[in-house]
Amino acid sequence: MNSILNYIQNFINRAGAFVFAATFSSRLFAFMSSLVAIKLIDNKELGVVLFAYNIIVFLIPFSGLGLQQGFLRFGALLKSEEEKRNLFFEVLKKGIKGTVFFILSIIVVTNFISFKYEHTNTYIVILSFLLIPSYILELFKIFFRINHDNKMFSKIEILNSILLFILIFAFSYFFQENGYITALVISPVVTILFTVPKFNFKISKNAKTISTSFWKYGFFATLSNVVTQLLFTIDIIIIGFLLSNSEMVTFYKYITLIPFSLLFIPRIFMSTDFVAFTENIHDKAYIKKYIKNYVQLFSLIAIVILPLLALLGKLILNLFDKQLSSFLTAYYILLIGVAGALILRGLFGNLLSSIGKAHVNFYVGSGALLINIVGNFYLIPKYGITGAAITSALIMWLTSLTTYFIFKLYYSKF
Repeated sequence: MNSILNYIQNFINRAGAFVFAATFSSRLFAFMSSLVAIKLIDNKELGVVLFAYNIIVFLIPFSGLGLQQGFLRFGALLKSEEEKRNLFFEVLKKGIKGTVFFILSIIVVTNFISFKYEHTNTYIVILSFLLIPSYILELFKIFFRINHDNKMFSKIEILNSILLFILIFAFSYFFQENGYITALVISPVVTILFTVPKFNFKISKNAKTISTSFWKYGFFATLSNVVTQLLFTIDIIIIGFLLSNSEMVTFYKYITLIPFSLLFIPRIFMSTDFVAFTENIHDKAYIKKYIKNYVQLFSLIAIVILPLLALLGKLILNLFDKQLSSFLTAYYILLIGVAGALILRGLFGNLLSSIGKAHVNFYVGSGALLINIVGNFYLIPKYGITGAAITSALIMWLTSLTTYFIFKLYYSKF
């Protein structure tokens, strides 16, 4: 128990409490935004918007062509703030160019796809413009993280969450689904405007160019993030294609909201500690101790929180919509799956990235994605959205155990 308490204290010393507050606020306001949206927007139309938005969410990691991922790891290894700031501007410039090209590609490709739901093409095109401000905002957050300023990183997160909720509430009230989409696009822009005055724009003339290994790492880290994100969104996409009732998209989105929101807890620790354990990655005693404390803490969290959420399941689902209580089995199944992701997946996936093995995460995710797609096409027609929940739960445990064993293998030779 003392080791867990020391682990938590070290987490707090790295401004972990601020990161916790920021991540919790993000989830809380996302929850409130979802609650507002389902109350103010027709379920069928909201289902179409969520279908389009999940496609864009899947594509967001491609913004900047993955340079933001390389910026996080390689920036953490740089010694001075000046070097990190120089790298920031180079990644910003090249990333925006790549993102503009990517948006144009989305617009062109979308015009050749015929979606089942009306307005889907239009929603995707509008939401694609979210990619540029999302990329810029992510770079600002990474810059503060690699300079060990988790407080500023947290303030940006909190501000963006509050702005998003306010804009979704106001715009959805007056303009329904069109207002919801507008709020999603402009909220990061407003956050950037508040963040810019806090940033030192001084740049050295001797900035280094981005190396091939930087591009390679960023490329695979991006693909890994995309595949991971797709693992959480593919269910909604396939439900949208296989089931004619768009309400099922909305229902599944809200059933997964609480279980998937639990994953904010390991993300808090990874956001706080990634730079620290990357700097100490060659110290095997440090890493071994970190792993032990992390697994013990999150096993305890899973044992306490998951049964409680299961007991409150019907009450939670009825809070959104009384029709959701008929899908309580799917909710329980997702909670079981989340246990694996809580205890293992977040930690060992990030440790693989820390030792430069981002491509391994991509391979694991790709295999899991293939299994997920096959499982969904078999189980969704048979069991509806409960089938999607079964597939997701199995995948979460499979990827968690796989990354654990692969990291042990690589790190023993590192």
